[in-house]
Amino acid sequence: MRPGGPRWDVADDKRGRDKQAQDADRRQRERDILAELERWEETEPPVDERELGDLEVALDSLEFPATGAEVVATVGDRELDSAEGKYTVAELVPETDGETFEAPEDVRVRVQRPTIAASMKRILEASETVSNVSLGTSQREAYEKTLRALKAVDADDEDEGVRYITDWIVDRIREKDRIPGSRAVRREAAEFCRANGYEVRKDEWLGV
Repeated sequence: MRPGGPRWDVADDKRGRDKQAQDADRRQRERDILAELERWEETEPPVDERELGDLEVALDSLEFPATGAEVVATVGDRELDSAEGKYTVAELVPETDGETFEAPEDVRVRVQRPTIAASMKRILEASETVSNVSLGTSQREAYEKTLRALKAVDADDEDEGVRYITDWIVDRIREKDRIPGSRAVRREAAEFCRANGYEVRKDEWLGV
């Protein structure tokens, strides 16, 4: 390089690349969260946005990634008011080290639909007791999809289906020390619906 010419700073260049990568990661996370929010619109009304915003502020004192146990220890007694009633964060977030949240926004997504969140908390905590097996991402997503399908049953105002299949999964885990397959869960949910007079079409998620 000629003396007096433009100076190329390697450190500055690396910082620039790192910032671009961080910005890209942040934008991708925002897109993922928006997609998750839209997906949850299929079922119950969300917790009020102001309360969710206040929850994110309360989580500022916590270093992320954070485990479910750390989230509960920090904001577990905080109440959220929803159309389904009042819930504390501790009732919606699994109190385990096996559940990890990458950012406050992920906690927000988890608690915004309380009925499903409370059911998944029970299932995830129960699954921690199974020997040498964990609940994989795809199986967990299938469980949630089944719970949402049951929640969306118009005639089931009392969420009997959600409670029934949650109890069924937890009982199988405790009695057999194994996590039931997602197809078995869907089939049991479909049988519950048909036995109680709720229509299940073949082209629906529960139509197995």
